[in-house]
Amino acid sequence: MADGIGSGWRDVVGTTWRLLTFRATSTELVSLNRGHLFFGLLCTWIVGIGRYWDNPRVPILQRLGIGSVIYVFLLSLLLWLVLWPLRPKHCSYFRVLTFVTLVSPPAILYAIPVEHFFSIDTSNTINAWFLAIVATWRVALLFFFMRRAGELGWPTITVAALLPLTLIVVTLTVLNLERVVFNLMGGLRETDRTSADSSFGILFLLSSFSIILFVPIVLTYVTLAIVSWNDYRASRRLELERDQNEQ
Repeated sequence: MADGIGSGWRDVVGTTWRLLTFRATSTELVSLNRGHLFFGLLCTWIVGIGRYWDNPRVPILQRLGIGSVIYVFLLSLLLWLVLWPLRPKHCSYFRVLTFVTLVSPPAILYAIPVEHFFSIDTSNTINAWFLAIVATWRVALLFFFMRRAGELGWPTITVAALLPLTLIVVTLTVLNLERVVFNLMGGLRETDRTSADSSFGILFLLSSFSIILFVPIVLTYVTLAIVSWNDYRASRRLELERDQNEQ
């Protein structure tokens, strides 16, 4: 019994490691189960605690890691709603949620208390680089997941990945919350706003590009969704005709 449980956990950890290193197979991603989800939620919770453990200013839910757990459910819902009209092969909400939780470990970089070893200026720069590394890693994994599990083409994958990203950035910009979220995600300290000027310059560029690209991405996404829906209806019609002919 104990050997079976241990073997199961080794399989879960092994799949997670292969996913994080872009080596997970399509079969592994399609076979994600409740064990993977539990492990992913555990990682998300631990990483969430690590991100804010040395920052007493954040809300208590975030310091307890609960905010990070709630976040992955909402982010997964957004990704699934974007993917569903494109008719991916094996991207149910459960699989998307499990995937999102399993890619949380890289965020452990945020738990490194660089502020204890460097000046505020240097710490903010390091944290901004940590944010860039983790974000790039996760976006690349999202591309990998949609290709391996969803079996989508690269143009569709690119649009499906960029749409939620630009939507989030544009929404935060409209609500004037982009700096607050950037501070929280990157671990930047408000005690020295001028020391993060370079980081906020990067944020301004990201916001500008997102606003410019948002409309073309939405129009392309709608076109791809219509094409996918028409292809789905055509395939269903052929199946019905085939069944009627066989009868």
